[in-house]
Amino acid sequence: MARINPEFTDELKKYGAFDANACYNCGNCTAVCTLSDEENSFPRKMVRYSVLGLESEIQTSLDPWLCYYCGECSSTCPREANPGELMMSLRRWLTAKYDWTGLSGLLYKSLAASIAAFVFLAAVVVWFGAYEHFHIETIMHYGHLFEVFAISFVFTFILLPNIIHMWWLTVVKSGKHVPLAAYFKALGELVVHMFTQKRALGCDDNQFRWLEHFILVLSYLSLLFTTVFLDWFSTNSMFIIVLGYVESALIFIVTFDFVRHRIIKDKEISKHSQPSDWLFVVWLFMMGLTAFMVRLFIDLNWLDDNVWMYIIQLIVLVQWALIIVPFGKWTHFLYRSFAMYYHKINEAAV
Repeated sequence: MARINPEFTDELKKYGAFDANACYNCGNCTAVCTLSDEENSFPRKMVRYSVLGLESEIQTSLDPWLCYYCGECSSTCPREANPGELMMSLRRWLTAKYDWTGLSGLLYKSLAASIAAFVFLAAVVVWFGAYEHFHIETIMHYGHLFEVFAISFVFTFILLPNIIHMWWLTVVKSGKHVPLAAYFKALGELVVHMFTQKRALGCDDNQFRWLEHFILVLSYLSLLFTTVFLDWFSTNSMFIIVLGYVESALIFIVTFDFVRHRIIKDKEISKHSQPSDWLFVVWLFMMGLTAFMVRLFIDLNWLDDNVWMYIIQLIVLVQWALIIVPFGKWTHFLYRSFAMYYHKINEAAV
């Protein structure tokens, strides 16, 4: 039996939702949405669930993750209920529900808590540099070890349990019987969406944004591999050095364009950016820029006399790895990919 919670919209506003109660169920959003069909009133179903406070139904649904926020539903809404932003807010709320630590919800709802976490980690990095007397080789050695450890720890102890929790809510609790073979057959869906997010191409006038996202994902994953496994900052291989330069340059060029759109608010998707959106795109920009600058300082033999450059890069890296990746908007990349996978699995259910 469904439990109605009229106060749910108040809770959802903390995650960025606008006035969902303004919706009078006209159906304009459903009419323009390319995801809507005879079986799924998209996104109107999620709007009604939100207004009624049907939290259980929302938690077990994959619909918010299937939306790529083209903005058409919001731009055509006669009541300015902003269903596109509502779907974005539901994704933030679901991220908090999947997260066993509870930190995602805290950081999404409290900008002060986010700032405090960023300042604390920055202070720890500066303290560590001072403790090691700002000896560049030692700090860079431990910085590289941190990258390896952080990737292993965050994925194993935070992201993997959250993905399993998401599976439990959206597949197991659906009550459907899913053949084991379906999990293997749908793996291609997971890989394709994780690397290409091809469903975004179904949104009208979204091809260029998709291309930017595609370049960004490949550049980010490639730079991660180049820095961690190919040890970009210590290598003498010209191929690896140039590869890292290209990857980091692509990251800050694409993210600079994202920041520009959020500043000028020229698109529906850029008009209602929340703090988590800004932190994600700005820190990703800083990741590319600072990595580029550190390698440049190394090649120009400037880094020994300018250890502060690596300290800044390490601060950005630590904040990215311990806040944004496990608890911020970066997780949307992971959850959306698995949502497509789970959606494919559910389609094969008996």
